[in-house]
Amino acid sequence: MDVADLEALKAARRLLENPGLAARMTDLIGAPIEKGLGMLPASWHGRIADLTRTALSKAADAAIFTLEDVPGGGSSDKWHKWGAALSGGVGGFFGIAGLAVELPVSTTLMMRSIAAIARSEGESLRDADTRRACLMVFAMGGRADADDAAESGYYAVRVALARAVGQAADYLGAKVAADKAAAPAMVRLISIVADRFGIQVTEKVAAQAVPALGAAGGAVINTLFIDHFQDVARGHFIVRRLERKYGEDAVHAAYLALESR
Repeated sequence: MDVADLEALKAARRLLENPGLAARMTDLIGAPIEKGLGMLPASWHGRIADLTRTALSKAADAAIFTLEDVPGGGSSDKWHKWGAALSGGVGGFFGIAGLAVELPVSTTLMMRSIAAIARSEGESLRDADTRRACLMVFAMGGRADADDAAESGYYAVRVALARAVGQAADYLGAKVAADKAAAPAMVRLISIVADRFGIQVTEKVAAQAVPALGAAGGAVINTLFIDHFQDVARGHFIVRRLERKYGEDAVHAAYLALESR
C-alpha cells in the first residue's frame, strides 16, 4: 500500500473507531446523556424504535434514488448539514413530540449525504452493494447494547451485518413492488440496522429533552448527529475504495496492523 493510501486508511480508522457522538452531545448540553434519558417517558423508548424503523424504510426507498449516479462527484456535506440543522430546529421547537415529523426528514437527509459520500469515493449508486453499504452506515455509528469489546469494532460490525444483508442486495436495486420476494430480507435488514441506529436516535432525543435547549439546541444537536454519520460514512467508503484497489484481505490486514501500533 502506497504512502497516500496508508494515510487515508489511518484517517478512516480514526473516523470509524472513535465516533464519540454521546460524548459530543454531553459536552453540548453540559450534563450526562443519562440525565436526558431519565426525562423520557418509558413508553417513548418503544415509540422511538418504531419511528426509527419507519424512518429507515422511507430513507432507503427515497434518498438514493434522487441522486445522480456520477462516481467521484461531490458530496455536498455542508448542504446536508444545513438541512439537518433546519429539521432539528423544528424538532427542538416541538420537543420529543415533533420526532415523528423530524426523524424521517433528518434520516432521509443523512441517507442522501451518506450516498453522496459513497459516490465521492468512487461508488456507483446503481450498484446494489453500494446501496446496501449506505444503509449499513447507520448501524456503524455506535455500539449496540449487546456488543462487547470484541464485537464492537468496525470490521466486526461489518461481518455481523453482512450475514443479515446477503439476501437483501436485489431489493436495494429496486422497490418492493418490483421484487416482492426480497421484501422479507429487506425488512430483516432494516430491523437489524434500526436496532443499532435507534440507540443513537434515543441519545439524540435525550439530549433534546434537556430543558432550555429549544429550537436552537435541536438544530445544533442535529448538526452533530449528521456530522457523526458523515464521518462514519467517509471512513467506511475510504476503506471500500482501498479494498477495490488492493483487495479486502490486504486492507483488513493493514487496518488491524494499525491497531497494534
